Amino acid sequence: QVQLVESGGGSVQAGGSLRLSCVASGDISRINLMGWFRQAPGKEREGVAAIYTGGSEYYADSAKGRFSISLDNTWTTVYLQMNSLKPEDTAMYYCAAAEYSYYRDPLYSKGADFGVWGQGTQVTVSS
Repeated sequence: QVQLVESGGGSVQAGGSLRLSCVASGDISRINLMGWFRQAPGKEREGVAAIYTGGSEYYADSAKGRFSISLDNTWTTVYLQMNSLKPEDTAMYYCAAAEYSYYRDPLYSKGADFGVWGQGTQVTVSS
C-alpha cells in the first residue's frame, strides 16, 4: 500500500512561482513512475508532468519551459517547480504513482493508468 501527500499549493500573482511537493510512503518498491495532474472546475483532468525513476521526464506543452519535475535523492519525494505562473494554471493539482504507463508518453492517459493518488493541493493564480 502506497500513500501520497501533496503540499505547497497556494495563491500567487501571475508571473510568480510555487513549488509543489509530494511525499510517498508505504511499500514503494513497485513504483517506477510519478506524475502531476491538474483539474480546474468544469474541465477535464490533464497531465502536467511525469518522471520515471530512471530519469525520463515528460511535460505538457503548456508546461514546457516553465515547470520542472524532479525526485529527491531518497526517491521518496517528487517536486513540481512552477515558474512564470499564469491564471490558466489555476487548478487542483494531484500527484499520482504507477508501476508503468501503457503509453510512451505517460501523460497521454490523463492519469487513467496511475493507481495511487494524493489528496490534491489547490493552486490559484490571479492577474
